[in-house]
This record gives sequence, structure tokens and C-alpha cells, in this order.
Amino acid sequence: MGVLWGLAWPLSWAPEPIGGNAQLFAEGARITVALTAVAGTAGVLLGLLAALGKLSRLTPLRWLASGYIGVIRGTPLLVQILFVFFALPELVPWLRLDEFSAACVALALNVGAYNAEAIRAGLLAVPHGQIEAAESLALSPWQIFWLVRFPQAIKIALPPLVNNAVALLKDSSLAYAVGVVELTNVGSRIQAATFKPTPTLITTALIYLLLTGLLTQMSSAIERRFEGSHR
Repeated sequence: MGVLWGLAWPLSWAPEPIGGNAQLFAEGARITVALTAVAGTAGVLLGLLAALGKLSRLTPLRWLASGYIGVIRGTPLLVQILFVFFALPELVPWLRLDEFSAACVALALNVGAYNAEAIRAGLLAVPHGQIEAAESLALSPWQIFWLVRFPQAIKIALPPLVNNAVALLKDSSLAYAVGVVELTNVGSRIQAATFKPTPTLITTALIYLLLTGLLTQMSSAIERRFEGSHR
């Protein structure tokens, strides 16, 4: 987060309308990263649960997981965000979410469906012989999963999970539809106030490029760490 607060300093040296709104761009970038971090973490957990549900021997769990994945992947993210913010409180009156929370829920549900397929593929890719060997050592099913299957599956699934995280960072721009003042919303407001779309949009795009670059570098470091720990 310190990097994001430091973003305001170099932007403050840029010509108007960027320099005078440098702090707004930095705050918008911070909200964008917060959306990505919260929804991304929840999305991995949802993806794991949905993947296990789809691989379950229990038919209701398989149907539930398949239905969740099918509905989310078959509908636009923007519709999902609007549904969580506007329609969900009508269906569940006691559940009223603010703009940020609603966006996080919708983004987490969305990325979780895509993570589920990546994690499921990783779990299926673990050689069955290793599971049989673990069973021969009298390990419990939970021990086999957490000590044998899951570490190997997450290593296999890591590249698509990283791609999903990068896509999530960019898709978080749709949170503007429910009033979240993230990076795209900040750029839109500055553009409307100054009538200078070109520098505003270029600056917004460059900040997204910086954020995705940092996320990719962090993910590459994690991948190298995984590769080194499994040699």
C-alpha cells in the first residue's frame, strides 16, 4: 500500500488536470487494490469449495457446484454486481451491503467460479499412484488431501489462478456502476470535471498497467518459490 500512496508524488509533477488530482488517482488505485485483494482471497476459497463440490461423490453437492459455476460463467459480471447491490437486499431484506462490500461479494463470486475450474483441473492432475501410496501409509483422507493432493494441485493451478487475479484487478473497474470510487470512477469524474479525456484516460490506463505489472511480478515470485520448494 505504501507504493500506492507514493504514487501521488510523481503524478503531482504532471501537467493539469493530472497534477492537481494526483491524490485522487492514488486513492482510486488504493480502492482498486483493496477490491482485488479482498475479492481475490475470497475467490480462492470459493473456488476451492466449488472444485471440491464438483468432484464430490454426493450428487446434490455436484449439482450445486455445477449450477454456481454455470450461472456465474454464463452471465455478465456487470449484471452480477448490480444484482448483488440492488436485487439481493430485496430477496434477503436483512442483508444490506454498502457499495464496497457489494462489489467485493460480486467480484469474489465471479472469480471464484473461474478459480474452481482451475483448482479442479489441478486436483485431477495429481497422479493417482501418489494417493494410493499415501493410503498405504495409513493417512486419513484429510491428511491425504492437505499433505499430498492440495500442495501439488495448487502448484499446477497457480498459472491460471494468477491470470484470474490479473483479470479480477481489471474487472474491478466495473464496481463504478454501484458508486465505488475506484480508479476508473476517479478518472471518469476528473474527465467530466475538466473536459480533458485524453490525459485522464492515459493516466488511468498507465496506473492499471503499473498495478497489473506489480501483481504479475509478485505472482512470478510465488511461482518460483513453489518450484523451488517442490524440487
